[in-house]
Amino acid sequence: SVNISILVVAVVIFLLVIHHNFLSLSDFLRRELSDPSPLGLQPIDFIPAAPQRLTDERSDKEISVVIAASDERLGGAIAAMNSIYQHTTSNVVFHIVTLNDTVDHLRMWLRSPPLKNMRYRILDFDPRVLEGKVQVDPQKADTFKPLTFARFYLPNLVPHAEKVIYVDDDVIVQDDIVELYNTPLKPGHAAAFSDDCDSTSSKVAVRGAGNQYNYIGFLDYKKETIRKLAMKANTCSFNPGVFVANLTEWKLQNITKQLEKWMALNVVEDLYSKTLAGSITTPPLLIVFYKQHSSIDPMWNVRHLGSSAGKRYSPQFVEAAKLLHWNGHFKPWGRTASYAEVWEKWYVPDPAGKFNLIRRHSEAYEAK
Repeated sequence: SVNISILVVAVVIFLLVIHHNFLSLSDFLRRELSDPSPLGLQPIDFIPAAPQRLTDERSDKEISVVIAASDERLGGAIAAMNSIYQHTTSNVVFHIVTLNDTVDHLRMWLRSPPLKNMRYRILDFDPRVLEGKVQVDPQKADTFKPLTFARFYLPNLVPHAEKVIYVDDDVIVQDDIVELYNTPLKPGHAAAFSDDCDSTSSKVAVRGAGNQYNYIGFLDYKKETIRKLAMKANTCSFNPGVFVANLTEWKLQNITKQLEKWMALNVVEDLYSKTLAGSITTPPLLIVFYKQHSSIDPMWNVRHLGSSAGKRYSPQFVEAAKLLHWNGHFKPWGRTASYAEVWEKWYVPDPAGKFNLIRRHSEAYEAK
C-alpha cells in the first residue's frame, strides 16, 4: 500500500508539472501572437510551397528577394518579379514590402496566370517607424516615399535568412538570379553594391557626369559632422538599387541602427548635399558602408536607362546585361522610356486596370 501511495503521489506530481508547462507554453504562444512584428513590419500573406510539379524542376536552395511595391509603381514590381522568376530554376521567395492600402490590389495581381506559382510573402510597412528620422517638406508631402527606406530594415523583413537580395521596382532581370545571390562578400562586409566609378554603366554610358558618382554629390562637406568622418569627397559612390546583403554581418554590426542614426542626424544638421544626386536614401548608406562593402558584377546592375529618353546602350549590350535598371526620371512603363520593349516582355497586365490608367497619366506628363 505504501508503494501504491508513492506511485499515486508521483503520478500527481508528474501531471502537475505537465499542466504547468502547458500553461507556460500557452502563455508564450499568446504573447508571440499578440506582439506586433518589430518596427511595424507585419506579415500579411505567404504562399509556403510551390506545386509538386514545379518542385521537381526547381532546386531546394531558397533565395530571398526583397522588393518594395508602392501602388503607383506596382506594375514595375510585378514585371521585375516575373523576370526574376522566369529566368531561374532556384527556389526564390519574394518578400514584397508595401503599404496596407495596396495589399488587395497586389494580391489580385499575383493571382494572374504567369505569377500564380511564385512563392511570396507580403509585408505591410508602417511609415511611423520613420518619424524623427526623415524631414518631410509639408509642401511636398505627397512626394515622400516611405517604402524607399524598407531596404534599411532587411533583418526585420527576412528575420531567418542569412543572405538576401534587394532590388528596386524599376529593374528587369535577364539571367539566373542565383548568380547574383552567390556574389562573394569579403569577411566583415555586410553588403555588396555596384560601384559607380568602376561600373560598366558609367564607363559605357555616362561621360562627364561629374560628382553624382562621388561622395561629394551626396554629402555636404561644409558640415563639420561630415568633415570629421574623414571620408574623401572624391570617393566613388555606389548604387543602392540592387545589392546583396549578409544579414548575419548586418545584425552583428547593427547596420539598421547606424543608418537610423545618420537619418536622425540629417534631420537636425542637414548633412546632405544641396545638389543631391539621386535618392535621399543613398547618403546614410554611403556613410555606413564607406570602404566597408564588397562589389557585385557591374553587369548585374546596368543602370541609367531612365536618366534620359535617348538610348545610351547598343542593342547588343542591352541583350548581354544580366540586370537592367531604369533609375532616373524616365521609367520603363512610360511612353518615352528607353528600351521599353524589353520591359514590356515581362509586364503582366493589371487585372484591376489601375496601373494602365497610371501609365497613361505618366505618358501625358512626359509628353509635356
